[in-house]
Amino acid sequence: MENFVVSARKYRPATFRSVVGQQHVTTTLQNAIASQHLAQAFLFCGPRGVGKTTCARILAKTINCEFVEEHVRKSRPVSELIQQQPDIVPDALLAATDPNNTPFELEACGKCSSCRAFQENASFNVHELDAASNNSVEDIRSLVEQVRYAPQQGRFKVYIIDEVHMLSNAAFNAFLKTLEEPPSYAIFILATTERHKIIPTILSRCQIFDFNRIRVDDIRGHLRHVATQESIKAEEDALHLLAQKADGGLRDALSMFDQMVTFSGHDLTYKDVVQNLHILDYEYYFRLVDALLTENLSATLLLLEEIMQNGFDLHNFVVGAAEHLRGLLVCKDPVTVQLLEVSDNIRLLYVQQAQAAPLPFLLSGLNLVSLCDREFKQAKNQRLHVELTLMKLTYLNSAVQFARDLNSGPSASAGAASDNGEAKKKSSVTTPAAPAANGRLVADGTAEAPATYGAAVPRSDASAVDRPTPNGAVPNHAVRAEAPLRGTSAPADPEPIVPVERGVEELHDTPSIEDEAATQVPATTKLRDTVPHVEIGRPSMAGHEPGQPAVTAAPMPPPRPGMPPAGKPLGLGTKLPGLGSLGAMKAQLEQQAAAGKAAVDTEPSGPTTGLPAINDEVLQRVWQELTEERKAISMMHYSLLNRPVQANEQHQILLRVDNPVQEDQFNEMRAEFLGELRRRTGYPRLNVQVEIVERIDTSRKLYTSTDKMEYLMEKYPILLEMKQKLGLDTD
Repeated sequence: MENFVVSARKYRPATFRSVVGQQHVTTTLQNAIASQHLAQAFLFCGPRGVGKTTCARILAKTINCEFVEEHVRKSRPVSELIQQQPDIVPDALLAATDPNNTPFELEACGKCSSCRAFQENASFNVHELDAASNNSVEDIRSLVEQVRYAPQQGRFKVYIIDEVHMLSNAAFNAFLKTLEEPPSYAIFILATTERHKIIPTILSRCQIFDFNRIRVDDIRGHLRHVATQESIKAEEDALHLLAQKADGGLRDALSMFDQMVTFSGHDLTYKDVVQNLHILDYEYYFRLVDALLTENLSATLLLLEEIMQNGFDLHNFVVGAAEHLRGLLVCKDPVTVQLLEVSDNIRLLYVQQAQAAPLPFLLSGLNLVSLCDREFKQAKNQRLHVELTLMKLTYLNSAVQFARDLNSGPSASAGAASDNGEAKKKSSVTTPAAPAANGRLVADGTAEAPATYGAAVPRSDASAVDRPTPNGAVPNHAVRAEAPLRGTSAPADPEPIVPVERGVEELHDTPSIEDEAATQVPATTKLRDTVPHVEIGRPSMAGHEPGQPAVTAAPMPPPRPGMPPAGKPLGLGTKLPGLGSLGAMKAQLEQQAAAGKAAVDTEPSGPTTGLPAINDEVLQRVWQELTEERKAISMMHYSLLNRPVQANEQHQILLRVDNPVQEDQFNEMRAEFLGELRRRTGYPRLNVQVEIVERIDTSRKLYTSTDKMEYLMEKYPILLEMKQKLGLDTD
């Protein structure tokens, strides 16, 4: 049984002419050979299966061909070569009547010993290295050692390094010097699919050729050539679908072609390709758009179910729907039909359906499908997400028509006219004119024009009745024209534009958001209250206690930074003072201490007689209220004030504290606290005296083991006897 050779190898191009879809590269290389401007290093970049390695081999074969050597480098005419060495002249030139003047593309002859050795993989001048498996420094060193030896036959030694991006950085660096200054007979051809992984120092030493993806038509033509050579009957739609599925790679297209031939035999049909490659056929999308245009939701959902039952992925269906709508969109114009890369038969179907699909439907539908594509991966229920998009597409035409009817209806026309008139009215700009000679004003507030330029038309609409302002003045925009009516009705003017100051135009009276009647303060009778109101925390209006001579109370000290005002309850809406640097904190504490000391110094001192008795119930209630309010500010203040207090006959309250720190804390808040206490209780002579309670600590401190043992022996004498009898030590 003969070994089968895949089409990608069997029909691999052997000349520059047979390379598919890379004419910009092959033409440049042929001109470089003809002009003898060959670089020492080439870099072929591009996606897979586009001919990088193939072009490298053709270049290596061509530059060592004996016909190229004799004709190009030695400048021997073709007629002389035909007479002396006909076995190295290409067949096309041998059949020409005037070979010297016959234009031809520079190609390898394929007949000389060098070409035959290359075709039989026996050439010693061509070395291929797979950098994917030979990517170390040692492999590059071995390659550099081989470069030292000149070729025994031919002019050039060509080194083809495939997948060069797999070399390590150390291998790249070891290769730099040889790549930059190789011997005159050495030429390096590097091939890679990932150019960005190659270091810039390598790129700067090479001539870079970018290989493009092969067009669909070029791949289809090559597949047709292969099918003809293999005596295979293939439909154009099937070959076009294979070329489109290959995504620009000729090797992928040939591999799928071999697979389809194995599946269907020598009769390759479009249906076989769709069935074997598991491709969503155009037929599904044509049926989908037909159902959407007829607003047949049931057919749309059943089509989606059929697609899922056939095993197709929902995301691929969404992507294909977007491509189909895009194809219909480009087919709306005959100029852009060429942008659709499909076969002629399918292009005709696209054009027919594009004529039935409205342009707004295609644009809005493409937007909806693209949105579904973007949000597909985030959806929890992906099928429901796709179905919802199909529901929107089904009734898209109705929604577009409804929007058109809404915009083109009579109410919309009237509204548009009103808006246009309003915009026109607001966009009009008028400037105040100087008063006319007769001092009369027209309805728009400008001076009346002289009689020679036309008479003013008086206003007659009832909506423009003069309305006086609250102070009795007539607004500027309410000035009426002084035109006598004489018992006749004049035509009404359009709504005038009244120029006002600051460039603002008022079209009508702007009502105030405030109630003018409510802003007037009614006259009230002020009464003088002489009865004390302890509940509201204020003394009598006379400023002294009933039955006592008037006493001028000391003014309330201003609140310190960070403390609430005197008229505000403590702990409500207050915040602790912010702390800055250590110096600012120290200055703040000194300021507070000075304020507390000043407040203490201003307190009345000395015995006071004739003061009324203090209501202890009111004092205890107010003290407890202030203590609870301080709890929201500081727990230290709360613990300081939360203790029993009592006032004597001289209105002195004795506050017993535990240590000097608490005394300092109370002095810091003394002024504010006393002011609030006096205001709420109604006793302006109240004062607080702080006293530190000295505690006598009689407890015995036990530190060492000896102290503990002595304490236990004093408490339990039996331990002493046990220690003496047993001879125990304290430690």
